[in-house]
Amino acid sequence: MKKPGFNPYLPSWEYVPDGEPHVFGDRVYVYGSHDHFNGYVYCPGDYVCWSAPVCDLTDWTCEGVIYKRTDDPENGDGEMCLYAPDVTQGPDGRYYLYYVLDRLPIVSAAVCDTPAGTYRFYGYVHYLDGTLLGKRPGDQPQFDPGVLTEGETTWLYTGFCRKNDPSRIGSMVCALEPDMVTVKEGPDFLIPDAFHSQGTGFEGHEFFEASSIRKRNGLYYLIYSSILGHELCYAVSRFPNRDFTYGGVIVSNNDSYISTYKPAERPMYYGGNNHGSIVEIQGQWYVFYHRHTNGTNFSRQGCIEPITFRGDGSIPQAEMTSCGPNQGPLPGNGTYPAYIACNLYCRDESAFTALPGDWMDCRFPKSPRTDAAVPKHRAT
Repeated sequence: MKKPGFNPYLPSWEYVPDGEPHVFGDRVYVYGSHDHFNGYVYCPGDYVCWSAPVCDLTDWTCEGVIYKRTDDPENGDGEMCLYAPDVTQGPDGRYYLYYVLDRLPIVSAAVCDTPAGTYRFYGYVHYLDGTLLGKRPGDQPQFDPGVLTEGETTWLYTGFCRKNDPSRIGSMVCALEPDMVTVKEGPDFLIPDAFHSQGTGFEGHEFFEASSIRKRNGLYYLIYSSILGHELCYAVSRFPNRDFTYGGVIVSNNDSYISTYKPAERPMYYGGNNHGSIVEIQGQWYVFYHRHTNGTNFSRQGCIEPITFRGDGSIPQAEMTSCGPNQGPLPGNGTYPAYIACNLYCRDESAFTALPGDWMDCRFPKSPRTDAAVPKHRAT
């Protein structure tokens, strides 16, 4: 009998946010950035990979460190952090890892013969003349790469748009040559930022960061973090590089817009940022995302929720739960670790104290990092 799954789905000591799940063979592999316990900065760790058999999402194995900060030639001293990566299998059958270092506007690539082996530095994404993508005059800084390989072409999605920075335009896509690092088309702009969204249908959910791309039934789903930060949204198109329209919210890590157990306009949790993607595993689709713990923005843990698709291809918003890969209520017998039932931190007390009933108490009389009250939480 399988043990029940719950969120966070990895051990309590592991912090892998920005999860990009991919099925290769009979296992699902999750790539992400790497936070630390009681962290003080985003993504200070080396890249690690976790995997599980597709038939059991409770049986996770740590594949170990797959790429070190110092493996990039520009980061020999290890002073820069490895931000959110993605992995794709190239036309040559090898696996390519794309990432951005926190102080550079360019995209780096590493390669490995297996999904979770030791990746080695491969090169920087560049134009045909050798100029690095992100360095040509007029280029937008690169950030949070998401990749999808179709035949001989790999589509590279990037972008970062601050709410108060009118110089940014929106998310971008480039088509790469079979060598996986040479730009043959683009960059083209897809989802607008907050300064360029009027009349586009993206108003209120404009692009912020966290590009991730998936394809289902002939439709391309571009998953991204909106300008609100706490939500993963999606846009849809029949083309990989144009005509994306706003689809909706897949998951919010403060459960905004969910009205099944609270008023829809009220947040349930401390929100923070969000980053993740969707994946099909044995006929069931899931969204992988992260939540914040330990009284800080910088100790984020991965979570999973099952999702569905309507007949028109749209995705109903998933509720953030403790159950995750269990796909239903946790069994009523046995014991569960307390950390699965709370975020351990709340930034804005006023957002919660006005709610009716006693289902939530997020008031901390002392420092949330050292002596926090534990919020009540339905293990739904």
